[in-house]
Amino acid sequence: MQTGILYACAAYFIWGLLPLYLKALKHVPALEILLHRMVWSLVFLAVVLALKKHWGWIKPALADRKVIMRFVASAGVLSINWFIYIWAVNAGRVVDASLGYFINPLVNVMFGYFLLHERLRPAQWAAISVAAAGVLWLTVQAGQLPWIGLLLAASFGTYGLLRKTASLGALEGLSLETLLLTPFALAWLGWLVGHGQSGFVNGDAHTHWLLIAAGPITAIPLLLFAAGARRIPMSLLGLLQYIGPTLQMGLGVFLWHEPFGQGKLIGFALIWSALLLYTLENLLHGRKQKLAAA
Repeated sequence: MQTGILYACAAYFIWGLLPLYLKALKHVPALEILLHRMVWSLVFLAVVLALKKHWGWIKPALADRKVIMRFVASAGVLSINWFIYIWAVNAGRVVDASLGYFINPLVNVMFGYFLLHERLRPAQWAAISVAAAGVLWLTVQAGQLPWIGLLLAASFGTYGLLRKTASLGALEGLSLETLLLTPFALAWLGWLVGHGQSGFVNGDAHTHWLLIAAGPITAIPLLLFAAGARRIPMSLLGLLQYIGPTLQMGLGVFLWHEPFGQGKLIGFALIWSALLLYTLENLLHGRKQKLAAA
């Protein structure tokens, strides 16, 4: 249990501090950072697979058309999520990006209801209603939908849904996704080089190492998360997941001084209240189930 908590916390801390890394690359276009993230993730994962001598799953996976199509879809959704997040951070919208990961658990609940036909308990409906009120408030205050947060939550929720029903584990699944994405990434990077627009080629050694580091920075927290998820209850994992967006929001407000006035505070407070209600209800429901089983 303690090891699992450490793994999960480490994953969420890395994700929470990810804006620091992306800000160091703000001179490189978001799309090129995304392309390097794909390529160097595959390199890093190939090293991990080589060390574990874990290659046997690749041939059956590539031979299964259903597996390939599912992971083409998950890779595409993951790429959209990555691109929006990278763009948001380097556009000075870290607080808006953190919103997506605060509301993501409630988006997952809605996906479960509409797509997996899961039944929702009254307190879950109440939590979703309060969160919707928060989103509506933010929309009225800003004069537009908080589209960054909504797109991040929807894309990551869709990715989670696709991976939930996938046949491969975390390491194998991420390896297959990056394997499918890398040919396109290499072709695009080659085009950038050919047209003299490559931030990697035109950058200094510091930029080179930062872009190469995209591989382990992407893969390590995912592997830590998978290791933690296997060792601790989902209810505890659900509580720990708020470490990431909380750190992100703190960086945006206190380090980069992004606007966070009273109007935005009220909207976030509604969403935090919804998350608190949702989390407490989950804990109480889990306790009731344990007592009933005993």
